[in-house]
Amino acid sequence: MAPAAKAWVNAATLAAQRIDDTVETDYVAQRDIDKAPQARGRYHVREDTMVVAAKTKTEPALTLRRVFVWSSARAGAAAHARTKKLDRATDDLGRLQRGLGSRHYPTPATVTARLAKIGQDRRVGAYLRSTVGTDDQGKPTLTWHYDQAALDADAATVGWYALLTNLPPADADTAEVLRRYKGQEVVERRYGDFKGPLAVAPMFLHNNRRIAALITIICLALLIFSLIERAVRRAIAPDTTMLGLYPERRPARPTGRMILAALVTMRLIPASRGTPPHVPRPNTTQLRLHQLLDVDPTAHLTAQETDP
Repeated sequence: MAPAAKAWVNAATLAAQRIDDTVETDYVAQRDIDKAPQARGRYHVREDTMVVAAKTKTEPALTLRRVFVWSSARAGAAAHARTKKLDRATDDLGRLQRGLGSRHYPTPATVTARLAKIGQDRRVGAYLRSTVGTDDQGKPTLTWHYDQAALDADAATVGWYALLTNLPPADADTAEVLRRYKGQEVVERRYGDFKGPLAVAPMFLHNNRRIAALITIICLALLIFSLIERAVRRAIAPDTTMLGLYPERRPARPTGRMILAALVTMRLIPASRGTPPHVPRPNTTQLRLHQLLDVDPTAHLTAQETDP
């Protein structure tokens, strides 16, 4: 499944959607879990089908499920952003109008150039309508307004987006498609761990068996990395942050990278000449992490082990 680009689902199609034709889902975003129910973002969904033409005549057309989603959070953010950019553009246009005929805007050409710049920088070119001319003394004149029809057409798409999927309805209904799509960011974050903390580098391998073996080892490492993070987060619940992971001692949501970074300075001294194995001078954060993970780094060593 994937979000549909504008080339596949255009603005007119999104503007034609109506919330009355949708069903509200019970999906709750992670950022809204601690909020009151009335303050949480709401998601409405409906679906139809979309036929994608084949690239060649010999190939069959592809029929996909198309899920339309309306998000109150996205609608609110878009409305706020649009109001903000219109306000900023209005301020710029006001300064331009007050400066007509000055050394900065002495001719209609300079005024037109500034209008184009405002439309581009403030992203209001689709709504801005203006007329530039001159008065009897040759001083530039300017009248402008925002096209309400264009604003209304843009507002009709606010909050809407579309998902395309080939999952059969028996495996995932419309609401489940949304939930799975929202869960993809977890997978993508693990790709970030794969390229970041695990620092997996490209390798040239001679046969498929070695490729499969390398992928298996990498996946096992990523699984362990993820389980460490999951175990700490579950252990500190209902809290979501802990102290000690940042040097400045500010609270942080524990990640696998932070946890391993906090433990990397630890040393394990094996048993020797009657002295049991031990970890010398662990700091407070390291002791807390061992407690949260319910592990003893010396548990696998025995008193009979000695240095060679």
